[in-house]
Amino acid sequence: MSVTTIDLLRHGETEGEGVYRGQLDYSLTRMGLEQMRAHLKNDLPWQQIITSPLNRCASFAEELSRDTGLSLTYVPGFIEMGFGEWEGKTAEEIQKTDQQRFFAFYEDPIRNTPPQAESLMVFQQRCITAWQDMLQQYQQRHILLVTHAGVIRLLLAHILSMPLEAVFHLDVPYACLSRIEVYLDGKNEFARLLFHAGHL
Repeated sequence: MSVTTIDLLRHGETEGEGVYRGQLDYSLTRMGLEQMRAHLKNDLPWQQIITSPLNRCASFAEELSRDTGLSLTYVPGFIEMGFGEWEGKTAEEIQKTDQQRFFAFYEDPIRNTPPQAESLMVFQQRCITAWQDMLQQYQQRHILLVTHAGVIRLLLAHILSMPLEAVFHLDVPYACLSRIEVYLDGKNEFARLLFHAGHL
């Protein structure tokens, strides 16, 4: 049986605070970069870095790769959910122009996709496919995955067998660090969450 360890790291504070960033390519603020750097200690456990290609994740991953010599891989499957017409807008703006759809999305996100957005089920399948591909490619390694709140929620829901409707009950603050261990025995997989919103 092989054991693979994955540390999920959400990006830090980002420009465009308060808007639905989704797949728009906002950058980290100076504070956001420092929030992520706070996890760096002398004895880093990682053997591989994987990142969403969006700048708010990739900029930190690239810096870490340069400083440590760790291999870096960009995986588009770990990009944030696409919010369609809501991207770049605040919740208050959306409520003023599309109140019915806004509240319907949070009441039942599976059946109420924002206009022109990626559905939650499509987003879920994209993330799980990228997760499974990563586990096959990097077995028995300790991976740092730098990604987004939505991706982390869906991956945690997947390994904890939570219903998809419950993902917004998971709090994933800026620079949140979570650790998952995955045990693989042939085609059988068992995963457990070791900590969430923790520190090394």
